[in-house]
Amino acid sequence: MQLSYTSAALLGAISLLCGSAMAQAGDARISDGVVKIGVLTDINGPFMDNVGKGSIAATEIAMEEFGGKVLGVPIEIVTADHQNKADIASTRTREWFDRDKVDAVTELGNSAVALAAMKLAQEKDRMSIVTGAGAVRISNEDCTPNNVHWVYDSYALANVGTKSLVKRGMKTWYYVTADYAFGHSLENDGKKFIESAGGQVVGSSRYPFPGNDFASYIIKAKDSKANAVAIATAGLDLQNAIKQGREFGLGAGGQTSVAMLMSLMDVHGLGLKNAGGMMFAETFYWDRDDASRAFADKFFKKMKRMPTALQAGQYSAIRTYLKAIEQAKTDNVTEVIKAMKSMEINDAFAKNGKLRDDGKMVHDMYLVQVKTPAESKKAWDYYNIVETISGQDAFEPLSASKCALVKK
Repeated sequence: MQLSYTSAALLGAISLLCGSAMAQAGDARISDGVVKIGVLTDINGPFMDNVGKGSIAATEIAMEEFGGKVLGVPIEIVTADHQNKADIASTRTREWFDRDKVDAVTELGNSAVALAAMKLAQEKDRMSIVTGAGAVRISNEDCTPNNVHWVYDSYALANVGTKSLVKRGMKTWYYVTADYAFGHSLENDGKKFIESAGGQVVGSSRYPFPGNDFASYIIKAKDSKANAVAIATAGLDLQNAIKQGREFGLGAGGQTSVAMLMSLMDVHGLGLKNAGGMMFAETFYWDRDDASRAFADKFFKKMKRMPTALQAGQYSAIRTYLKAIEQAKTDNVTEVIKAMKSMEINDAFAKNGKLRDDGKMVHDMYLVQVKTPAESKKAWDYYNIVETISGQDAFEPLSASKCALVKK
């Protein structure tokens, strides 16, 4: 059958349109026609207030700011509880990559969990975005080309959180440490900075994580007569250790309890009466500036409380990830990370942020002091920012990195 001129012209126009559409689809190379993000977090465990449902909400806020799409394809979020167990994290991550076609696994609060997920992400050529774990090795000797490490690490926390206190007269220290990778990092890095500032660590105790009864460890710390008792853990364990320390008279003889990693929710749980006056390193405060307050307002509408640094960092990391997909016009891991490394990151979480060759995002950090009840003027008004420390001064220099991705 012969086609008329009109029919042939119509078919030609359709062919051109289809070709144009295919060319556009070829320019925007999105695997499986969807960008799928897996938030693997602690929903019911000791870190649930610092990450958990709040980190899921922060991911949703980032997605909503993109209208639920990137490069014209939908963004989907799946979630799971890793229960702070590396084997559970590995099983779920593998299922997500193999069965559910997840493009990026993220949050990963717990260093053992993060390290397990990172290995699988590299194996499967997907992306891991660590926002909730802080072991230095994540972006140091165990770095991978498929991973970014966003909020903090134990080096920066120990650096910012100990040097100034030694200079204020806390010369001798005793550590009560969670017996897993992140706790070890907090203690080891803290010891380096304490000694470099002229102080001394006189002893330490490691407790099985997670823990409820800190009595024996607190008694040893009290008997040490150290000026400062450093609690190298986080979440509910940290709160319980500080509360039990007060019950056993820790501090009554002049000793000071120092949190090596404390969050807004820890202060909220302890109350200003118990936490007021404590100083520690922070990466974010919701009332810092207009950008942080705008994000905090969106977060509050979802969660009825203010965000922690880890939750704000999750928002920042996912927002940057989606921006990088837009810039790279693909969700290919190599291209996305290349785009992320080209960006200057200034948002609700990060100031003067930059993603380095080792995958670590360095940014300004803060030495904060918890307000007393008399100083606090409104709900969630908990911090005074005492000092701002640049990312260059807070984080380990790239020249000292053991990451194989760093060119020497």
